[in-house]
Amino acid sequence: MTTTDFSAYIDSLPKVLAGASTLFRDAGGRILIAETTYREDGKWVLPGGTIESADGETPREAARRETLEEVGLDVEPGALLTVDWVQGPSGRPPLTSYMYDGGVLDEAALGAIVLQEEELSAWRMATPEEAEEYLSPGLYRRVRAALAALEDGVCPVELVNGLPPAAGRRPTA
Repeated sequence: MTTTDFSAYIDSLPKVLAGASTLFRDAGGRILIAETTYREDGKWVLPGGTIESADGETPREAARRETLEEVGLDVEPGALLTVDWVQGPSGRPPLTSYMYDGGVLDEAALGAIVLQEEELSAWRMATPEEAEEYLSPGLYRRVRAALAALEDGVCPVELVNGLPPAAGRRPTA
C-alpha cells in the first residue's frame, strides 16, 4: 500500500471522539463538579476534556492536563474507573470516555482550586444524590458506576451510554 493509499484509507475510517475526566471526592464522599460556561443545557461536568491524540497524548495524560487547566490541581490520576462508549446524537461521532480516580481531596487541595474562567464559572462538592440534579443523565450514570467500582474494588468498568454493555445499547429496529 502506498503512502497516498494509506492516507486515503485512514481518512475513510469512522471517526470516534475521545475524552478523559477525573473523579475527585472529599472525606465525606462528596464529588467535585464544575459549572461550564459553554454548555447550553446548563449541566455541570467533572474536570476533564478532549484527549489531544494528534499530540500523542494518552487518556491518563489528558485527564491530568485537563484537571490542571480547569481547576488548577496537578494530580496524577489513579486507577481507571470506567470506559464508556457514548453514542452521539445524529451527526456526531461516538465518544469514548475514560474516567480516572482522583482520590480524596483534603481541605488544602480544595482551597487550592482555581477555575479556568474561559470554561468554568463555578465548582462545588456534591453528594452523589445531589449530583443527579447537576450532571447530564449519561455522566451521572458514569459517576455512579465509577463510585460503585471504587466501593467494590473492581475497576475498570465497561459502559455503553453510562450503563453495563447490554443495558446501554440502543434498541435496533
